[in-house]
Amino acid sequence: MRMRLLALCFVPLLAGCGYNTIQTLDEQANAAKGQIEVQLQRRADLIPNLVSTVKGYAQHEEQVFNEVATARSGLVGAIQTHDPQQMANANAQLTSGLGRLFAVAEAYPQLKADQSFLRLQDELTGTENRIAVARGDYNQAAQQYNTYIRRFPAALTAKVIGSKEKPYFEVTNAGAREVPKVDFSNPAPAGSSSTKPPAPSPQRP
Repeated sequence: MRMRLLALCFVPLLAGCGYNTIQTLDEQANAAKGQIEVQLQRRADLIPNLVSTVKGYAQHEEQVFNEVATARSGLVGAIQTHDPQQMANANAQLTSGLGRLFAVAEAYPQLKADQSFLRLQDELTGTENRIAVARGDYNQAAQQYNTYIRRFPAALTAKVIGSKEKPYFEVTNAGAREVPKVDFSNPAPAGSSSTKPPAPSPQRP
């Protein structure tokens, strides 16, 4: 606290040592991180409807549904921390859970043709693309900020005002990187194109 008060007294002097640039880069990085949070929240908001749709055809896949629900809760919690690495790890866990959910969908041709399922899948894909863009923007902004505060004389100013390096939005939990691969372009198995409404406990083809 004492150092910060002292820093405020010398803002005019610090301006020549990169103070204004540090503040600008900090704001840019924070704004980019905010965009990641918005898109992650959007992704989390789509999950309940997706799970509900899949349940209509695969009611007995409770373990998968629970995994996705747990991963979604973890992502929502991580967003509240505003920590890029926690958000990245939680998002990867959700991606892994969704991979298992989509793998389940592969066994239900009727589900794969369901319009609600297709719409939600498209919305998730669009959101994931926006997350990727936001992640790139944030990591670039964080790199610029981190590089700048390490350079002289900005490094002196950063030390005085307490500026710290920003963590990148990257997965630090190796286990979270394991994602099931699902190819939706594969044709449905022969004889699995029945148009009957889904039974309470549909059998796998």
